[in-house]
Amino acid sequence: MKRIIVSGGGTGGHIFPALSIANALKRMDKEVEILFVGAEGKMEMEKVPEAGFPIEGLPVRGLQRRLTLENVKVLINLWKSLRKAKKIIRRFRPDVVVGVGGYASGPIGRVAANAGIPLVLQEQNSYAGVTNKLLAKKAKKVCVAYEGMERFFEPSKIIFTGNPVRKDLLNNEGKREEGYAYYGLDPKKKTVLVTGGSLGAGTLNKMVEAHLSELGGREDIQVLWQCGGYYYEQLHGELAERLPANVKLLAFLKRMDLAYACADVVVARAGAGTISELCLLEKAAILIPSPNVAEDHQTKNAMALVNKQAALMIKDAEAVERFMTVLSGLLDEEAACRALSENIARLAIRDSDEKIAAEILKLIR
Repeated sequence: MKRIIVSGGGTGGHIFPALSIANALKRMDKEVEILFVGAEGKMEMEKVPEAGFPIEGLPVRGLQRRLTLENVKVLINLWKSLRKAKKIIRRFRPDVVVGVGGYASGPIGRVAANAGIPLVLQEQNSYAGVTNKLLAKKAKKVCVAYEGMERFFEPSKIIFTGNPVRKDLLNNEGKREEGYAYYGLDPKKKTVLVTGGSLGAGTLNKMVEAHLSELGGREDIQVLWQCGGYYYEQLHGELAERLPANVKLLAFLKRMDLAYACADVVVARAGAGTISELCLLEKAAILIPSPNVAEDHQTKNAMALVNKQAALMIKDAEAVERFMTVLSGLLDEEAACRALSENIARLAIRDSDEKIAAEILKLIR
């Protein structure tokens, strides 16, 4: 039996690629046993068991960027996490450890590398995360999704694989009509999908709310607006009387595959997973990078597309002011919309999960 630990998480952007890699490993080798290691209290502790894999939690947390007593707790939790990581490694005896980024991959990756166990890193963003940068010297291989990652990692270790994407999103043959029916949309209108992810994004919500009358005044479009569970109750109450008929407000998109299938334009943050999905699904996109991420990496992700005329970008601080102008310009220029779709499709990297899984299995053999 081959044993593999997959570590990391904290956000869907880390968890979904990790699950894709694990599923690819199981498809490619039935003799593989997989254990996930995540951070206690984070979403991986729920999502990973739902996907059918066991998971252990570490009490690890990220350092605050300002001087605060909280950082004393962080250091104590780091020490506890390293001790627990040693116990997990001794008990499970993995052949390979895979780190996908996020706090939890730090302790387990360091302990594994110090014990001589091969370490594989997967870096989703165009600007490497802190944990992966710290672990990179001890890693055997680093799987990346963007060009120019030699700035962060030894060139000899880099393998260009792209980011794994959930398989259910990619099989969208004939799903457009199903998507219209599922979300109660009109097939004769262009569909704008606005999504801030499952938690929502405050700026994107303010932006749509500020332009509801203009969106409602356009009879040729309809808006599927995922505002996030955190914001839904307040928005639903405030907008009950003035939400236009062509704007659908939802807390979650339970069928993301169907939402994508009927979208003509996608307005979203610029997380690495979202960008990989947009490339593979060939969607015209307006990206509004979150300013609340390490090293402003979402702006760097978005600019990698903008520089190839594969997406439009609006700065977070300008989103409320510029949104309707940029969206109308794109909706009214079919050639521009088509060009974005064609250019983003050229950046798609397929079967990333299997490419990464193959590299992991090579280290065992």
